[in-house]
Amino acid sequence: MEWRVGIGVDAHPLSGDRPLILCGVAIPHPKGLMGHSDGDAALHALCDALLGALGWGDIGQWFPPSKPEYQGADSRQFVLRIMEQIRAAGWSVVNADITVVAEEPKLAPYRDQMRQVVADLLAVPTKQVSVKATTTNALGFVGRQEGIAAVAIVALSKG
Repeated sequence: MEWRVGIGVDAHPLSGDRPLILCGVAIPHPKGLMGHSDGDAALHALCDALLGALGWGDIGQWFPPSKPEYQGADSRQFVLRIMEQIRAAGWSVVNADITVVAEEPKLAPYRDQMRQVVADLLAVPTKQVSVKATTTNALGFVGRQEGIAAVAIVALSKG
């Protein structure tokens, strides 16, 4: 059996004129994440982890912000397109672990829903997906509530 591991990191600034979407879930908050697509930093980090595991570049190469068709795009569609290619190449997801770094809002009430959305996107049971949240204890751009960051790691297997 062959194994691969990939890691992804993403961050977006907060803006008052957008909904906050993390792991494909709309979270009630007065500010959302700016970005060419829906700004879902958690799914963007997941995309980069999936792509990185196989040496397939990054989300910017696959879904460039210069392309108008990705303006306001639902990031769940990015994960689904990448997963189509991963499955076509004979790989499957072993597990995924996502950490969202944000001072606010508190994400614990949405964690199970976020896990379920990610598990559905990856076509795995929820027990193979972890979604966690942490803060920076008021340090940096996240601590000043100027943005939200996310880190994801995935393991893939083949054979």
